[in-house]
Amino acid sequence: MRAFTYQRVAATAEATAALARIPGAKLLAGGTNLLDLMKLEIEAPTHLIDIRDLDLARIEDTAAGGLRIGALVSNTDLASDARIKRHYPVISRAIVSGATGQLRNKASTAGNLLQRNRCPYFYDTDQPCNKRLPGSGCSAIDGASRGLAVIGTSSACIATYPGDLAVALRLLDAEIETVDAAGRTRTLPIADFHRLPGDTPQIETALQPSELITAVILPPPLGGRHFYLKVRDRASYAFALVSVAAVLHPDRTGRIAFGGVAPKPWRVEQAEAALQDSAEAVVSIAFDGATPTEQNAFKVPLAARALASVIARARESSDAV
Repeated sequence: MRAFTYQRVAATAEATAALARIPGAKLLAGGTNLLDLMKLEIEAPTHLIDIRDLDLARIEDTAAGGLRIGALVSNTDLASDARIKRHYPVISRAIVSGATGQLRNKASTAGNLLQRNRCPYFYDTDQPCNKRLPGSGCSAIDGASRGLAVIGTSSACIATYPGDLAVALRLLDAEIETVDAAGRTRTLPIADFHRLPGDTPQIETALQPSELITAVILPPPLGGRHFYLKVRDRASYAFALVSVAAVLHPDRTGRIAFGGVAPKPWRVEQAEAALQDSAEAVVSIAFDGATPTEQNAFKVPLAARALASVIARARESSDAV
């Protein structure tokens, strides 16, 4: 790990000012992703801004009937909140499916959204990687790609967004609230928050250099049956090969989002109309234009089977009522 300076702040203005003033500065909350990357010298911030004392750890009702989740709410507190479990259970199920209890205790809501995309070559500093060193090449395209993205990729990068929470938030059409060093606030749809790699895979989100996430805004509850199915190589503590987040209604309408298949949570709203037909029809539309490698082409039919399993569970639940 390379040398860095450290600062613990007590106000968002102090944090964003330091971000704007100090080249190479990074925010530190739970540190569950950043510190690992620092140890591997993939991330080498010159300055760490510890934001754990900011007043961003509350979950509050909104006037619109939804919830405002502070950026520093831990994954454990979010998953166990009674309002989340009652009205947005897909969030609880997504969080509990990932990581360990210890990591969920430390990981923050905003930090979870900002975890870096996964690829074995991104983590191997002896291999070329456009995400680490733009212009150096993508080792994964002709290398080990079994767990990597099949859609939304580019010739520069096929890394996969690894998280679970963001897939559930994309399903719900959550919004991301931010503030910058000038005190300007904005609200981004989560659909626009994570970026596809294009020719700049090192830029993974729409955040500007001095912006800090202050909250995630949930819309009013959708109702319906909530599901989160995560298919992985081992039963726990593994990233998804494919995950499916779903809200399904008895009339066979609903919403679907996929994880483990793209550089960002993957939802194609037009595909949801095909729920009236079959899981295969939904996946055919949602994965139109997919460019899998030989090693990960199995993810497309796996997504269809995972979605079919979720739909079958929803029907069984309806029949039992």
